[in-house]
Amino acid sequence: MNKVNELNKISVVIPMYNSEKTIERALDSVISQTYQGKIEIIVVNDGSKDNSAEILENYNKERPNCTIQLINQQNGGVSKARNTGLKNATGEIIALLDSDDAWLEDKLEIQMKYLFNQDANFVCALRNNDKITFPYKIVNNFSVITLKKLLFKVVGQTSTALFKKEVLQNTGFFDENQKYSEDANFWMRIAINNKMIILNEKLVTTENDYGQSGLSSNFKDMELGVQKNIREMYLLKQINFFEYIFFIFFSKFKYIIRTFKNYK
Repeated sequence: MNKVNELNKISVVIPMYNSEKTIERALDSVISQTYQGKIEIIVVNDGSKDNSAEILENYNKERPNCTIQLINQQNGGVSKARNTGLKNATGEIIALLDSDDAWLEDKLEIQMKYLFNQDANFVCALRNNDKITFPYKIVNNFSVITLKKLLFKVVGQTSTALFKKEVLQNTGFFDENQKYSEDANFWMRIAINNKMIILNEKLVTTENDYGQSGLSSNFKDMELGVQKNIREMYLLKQINFFEYIFFIFFSKFKYIIRTFKNYK
């Protein structure tokens, strides 16, 4: 098991697809971090058809003291791009960042202290105007995340996530066949074997409320992803049959309410 301290090397994994308008902002937010440890930046170009790759290469040349590893691959979706980055990461700690998001300058420094002091394996935070609500309870400026809480309400937008590399060893990677609610699926599987917490601090700004490319705006497909996650947790025997039925109907109820509000 890797020992974690506040100056461990952090690998930042950034999936990039047609991000010519936002990738520099994302990178600026990484290189301006107050964190004093070593930071490795891995950008996975997921078959971009715009000038994203060229912009990144120029960005790298203009900053000789900032080494960015660019990995080009055919378009395979955000989960495959993240997995490619994760498999190439050499740091003891992993941080995720979407190419259209940006970190506050003290994000890594703050999260590393909690990762170290709270003996957690996974630390996420708030973005934009998010707030921590039921079933999560704030104690000492953070709330513990559990699988059943995630089934009730998913927290931890992807760009806020920071975790120990050992999480990959006991959890695996993103499900590349899942296009919707894939981050929630990963979080739930992480929760099975790891201590997870969410900080009551805004540390990330995002362009929209639903993450990369606004995928969650497709409510029907998003709901199918949620149902898949619940079913998977039942098959993994992490919830019993009655809990399975409850979360299935609870999710459908939220889907109906969300759809009604969207068309109202």
